[in-house]
Amino acid sequence: MSVGAPHESVDFAHPSERDFARVLDFYDVEWRYEPRTFVLHENADGHPSEAFSPDFYLPDLDLYIELTTLKQRLVTKKNRKIRELRERYPGVNVMILYRRDWQNLAVKYGIDSAA
Repeated sequence: MSVGAPHESVDFAHPSERDFARVLDFYDVEWRYEPRTFVLHENADGHPSEAFSPDFYLPDLDLYIELTTLKQRLVTKKNRKIRELRERYPGVNVMILYRRDWQNLAVKYGIDSAA
């Protein structure tokens, strides 16, 4: 998905992801939605047993962004996955945008689905 593409064609997992994409579009930031899945662990047969697909990739910045508006008690799992991704793929730039970060952006841009 890139700048200017219709958001209706993307099956976002959460409304905040759609709204985040709109903010990126407003600033003409090219983005892709869940374009890559990173294998974090394999089973004994070498098949993936755990993987992680960050929500957005910003090609011009070579940056993956995971947007989390989940209950804070569930964020620990995402933090672990981000840490493991960084360990296993040290050349990959990835950051997590926490609920409070997204809420601050939403207030700034008048978006009401940042819960």
